[in-house]
Amino acid sequence: MAIDEGTQTNGASEPRAGQLDASNVNVQQSRWTVQTVLADIEHGYQESTDSPIPFFHLLERLKTTKRAGWRRFGIENCESISDHMYRMSILTMLAPQSVTSKLDILRCCRMALIHDMAEALVGDITPVDPVSKEEKSRRESETMDYICTNLLGKFNGGLNGKDIRHIWQEYEDSETPESLFVHDIDKMELLLQMLEYERSQKCETDLGEFTWVSQKIQSPEIKTWATAVFRERQELWKKAGKTCSWRADTEPKDEA
Repeated sequence: MAIDEGTQTNGASEPRAGQLDASNVNVQQSRWTVQTVLADIEHGYQESTDSPIPFFHLLERLKTTKRAGWRRFGIENCESISDHMYRMSILTMLAPQSVTSKLDILRCCRMALIHDMAEALVGDITPVDPVSKEEKSRRESETMDYICTNLLGKFNGGLNGKDIRHIWQEYEDSETPESLFVHDIDKMELLLQMLEYERSQKCETDLGEFTWVSQKIQSPEIKTWATAVFRERQELWKKAGKTCSWRADTEPKDEA
């Protein structure tokens, strides 16, 4: 959950798997490698085969690793990384014609399903974790190299692995129109989940600090979606007889 705060989990579903110790961060950063993570995985993954099955097994970790930012608010049974990426891909598929006429939407859908793949081994590092952006980037790049070379390098001549690695890097570089759009979708999915958790918590949990991401959305079409979510959120809290919070300068604006 790189666009907001939380607790890192490098493991699968254990509550404190992979949490970082802030007092020992320099040691943690210097020692983290793909191999140190793999050493703690009981069954491991067979490498350098012509089968995609080991890669398929690795993907299970995306299903069991929770999105860390929500845990800080006491939402323990929260979405997984794959939950987040799945809905992102659906949002991308439903982009209006004004978007699809300009972008390669199939590539955007694939990018949505790939962009957080490195978190299968790295975990969901957030800005409040004692890991620098540079260190986070190193871990994720090395993980994608491992996935695309060690696990997929011999499958189908390595073509699928190279394609996945390229699409992931495109998202990270944030230079193409497709990658910028998927970044907007990433933020939009978070806003939807924010509202849904507030609704499920009967407005006992205020997640308003996540509203800041709306100001980073560039696409006019996605800004319109975000405005609709904010209106829905205001109505939810009004019916509950409460006032919800907003991060500074994130009051909903009519983008229509």
